[in-house]
Amino acid sequence: MGGSAGHSNLKNAVIAFLVPLPSIFFYLSFLKRYESTITTSADSKFPTLSYLWTWCYHHPLLLAIVLFSFNVSVLFCVIGLIQSSHWMIGPYWPVIPVMLLHYYATHPLAQYDWWRSMIMIVLTWVWSIRLLHSYFRREKWQWGAREDWRFAEMRQQNGRQWWWISFFAVYVPQQAFLIGLSLPFYVVHTVNQPLGIRDLVPIVACVCGIVIAYFADTQLYDFVTRNEKLKVLGKPRALVLDEGLWHYSRHPNYFGEQLWWWGLAMFAWNLGHGWAFVGSLVNTMSLAYVTKLVEERLLKEDNRAEAYRLYQKTTSVWVPWFKSSPLGVKDKNT
Repeated sequence: MGGSAGHSNLKNAVIAFLVPLPSIFFYLSFLKRYESTITTSADSKFPTLSYLWTWCYHHPLLLAIVLFSFNVSVLFCVIGLIQSSHWMIGPYWPVIPVMLLHYYATHPLAQYDWWRSMIMIVLTWVWSIRLLHSYFRREKWQWGAREDWRFAEMRQQNGRQWWWISFFAVYVPQQAFLIGLSLPFYVVHTVNQPLGIRDLVPIVACVCGIVIAYFADTQLYDFVTRNEKLKVLGKPRALVLDEGLWHYSRHPNYFGEQLWWWGLAMFAWNLGHGWAFVGSLVNTMSLAYVTKLVEERLLKEDNRAEAYRLYQKTTSVWVPWFKSSPLGVKDKNT
């Protein structure tokens, strides 16, 4: 059993490392052709390039969408159908924005303030490492051991039709979310304005978002781990996490993530491109729906429904705030 699990873990890890290579190799081929053309031609308008490479040069945002569509939406979906598990979105959610960021920063048409770009790159790498660590810690350092519970429920609900519905229910929305959320990366690397005092606001927002999400995820992980140990010992488990940040917010991890994405959008806003807020807005609307699903799922558990209803009545949904009633300090296990 252990050997089989280890083999599956290794296989999924290899798949995860190989799956983005088509897009990476295509883009590197484009950059190589661009550099060779600049070296051999005095005209930088690609007079000797094919239509494909010229289009890649003039349309960086559309190229990102096309590469994403084929490599993530299609290839990820095919692998998910073969393995009967759409697990790959989980570990790649923190990776794809990093890849898009470096793509926009290295595209030949990129022009930007070096300091703003470096700050964004460092912050995004820190955010990505934090989220990856949180994901693999929660999954007990396994690759593809399970898929998101929401996808698993949709699989059961759609039965035999899931093979084609999954593409539109899982991958198309993920593409829209990630491309939309990464629009500030595109804006920052197409507008060359000096870093200013106004950039301090998005920097602080992004840092606070990362810190809040980290502590919220860690507190949740510790809570789940303690309950697992209590279950093994045959002792009663805590019904509701009402400590740390979770004492002031029912979903502080979601709040931290939103603060991170809205902080990135503020960078674009400061550069005169408020339209880049669209990704953060859609993400917030999506998280509102996910919050509803999560809480409905918790309320279906008979042993904790009453305690969670009290928690709902006294505790803020997202933004950390003080308890709305003295009832909130009652023993959460009663």
